[in-house]
Amino acid sequence: MGLQSVEKTLGAELEELFAKGTAKGKEAIFVGVKKPDGKKGPRYILKKYGNKEFLRMNSNSYLGMSLEDSVINAEEEASREFGVGPGAVRFINGTFKAHRDLEKKLAEFHGREDAMIYSAAYATMIGVFAALTSKETTIVSDELNHNCIINAVRLSRPFEKKVYKHNNMAQLEQFIQESIGTQAKRLLVVTDGIFSMRGDYAPLDKIMALAEKYEKELPEGIVVMVDDSHGVGAFGETGRGTEEYTKAGKVDVLIGTLGKAFGVNGGYVVSSETVTRYLREKAITYIYSNPITVGEAAATLKVVEFLDSKQGKERLKHLRKLTKKFEDGLKSMDFEVIESEHPIVPLMVRDTQKTTDIVAFLKEHGVLATGLNFPVVPQGDQTIRFQVNGNHTEYDIEFALSVLGDYKKQGK
Repeated sequence: MGLQSVEKTLGAELEELFAKGTAKGKEAIFVGVKKPDGKKGPRYILKKYGNKEFLRMNSNSYLGMSLEDSVINAEEEASREFGVGPGAVRFINGTFKAHRDLEKKLAEFHGREDAMIYSAAYATMIGVFAALTSKETTIVSDELNHNCIINAVRLSRPFEKKVYKHNNMAQLEQFIQESIGTQAKRLLVVTDGIFSMRGDYAPLDKIMALAEKYEKELPEGIVVMVDDSHGVGAFGETGRGTEEYTKAGKVDVLIGTLGKAFGVNGGYVVSSETVTRYLREKAITYIYSNPITVGEAAATLKVVEFLDSKQGKERLKHLRKLTKKFEDGLKSMDFEVIESEHPIVPLMVRDTQKTTDIVAFLKEHGVLATGLNFPVVPQGDQTIRFQVNGNHTEYDIEFALSVLGDYKKQGK
């Protein structure tokens, strides 16, 4: 009975979103997939589009591993042996060997003492942040950090929070200086490694240098936390992410995901043994939430092993080559892009309706891309985010560019 009243308010808000052009709308439903074949990478079949094939350029699966037979087989074999679900949270049910094997492998991959896996990277950030923030902690955060960081800051209830302009190291240093001598015992600097809407990266080398410079000025020092979910597996010569690319050394707490470049599902954190042991006792999203399945852990192990192989290094080179080819093609047509070696390639449209129009044109011609409008991105930064994957081919990139070229020919 009471729901009818609230539905009226919710319905009005929905109408406003659609009127402004900022509604996300209905989600595409995939009903089929064709694996890479010859000159073509994978193609996807959508509900209500018959047998029409779509090139997907809006996937976070940067290495293209989710369709690899070896990864699928690893997940299937583990699932047949241990079942498709974990049964319960780890402190109640215990854990499976595959979970600890994966944690040890991730710690080794990142050169840390230990790792913890969570149900998702979002859950990782919320749980880690809340556990490491006290009432005497000041948090300093980049203004373009991901939504998970924004909400983690809100939920953690620190002594104070400060937000510096995107990648502005002078302002970051100013905020660090302002925190010295206050009630704050601990300062937590948090940033994305790769900024997911833009594909640019945080200067972790400079951030670490500032932390080291002022470390002894606070009773409990400065902790640098980085969410490199879009960087790990896809950025840096060996896929170690933004740390590797910026030659920053090891940040204090590094959060990553298993659901982007690794192509599976889940999130994780790597740090010292003391920190991870503390988090197992204190991180609410770890304690009270199921882990990923045994099959997912086995699949991810296979991907990490691949990444450190000769084939993995070749896949990363291929990914960088295609990313540059796509960027160069967009620039040759006078599209505005934010250049980076990262496979996120943002086409800066800076207009909501035009963004919607280009995305619709791409879909009509068999290319899936995502338009990002306010409030997902700031006003004036309306963007089409393209994401190059390791199982794309040169033909795929040329195909996407040809569709954009056809749009340009319309004179819009």
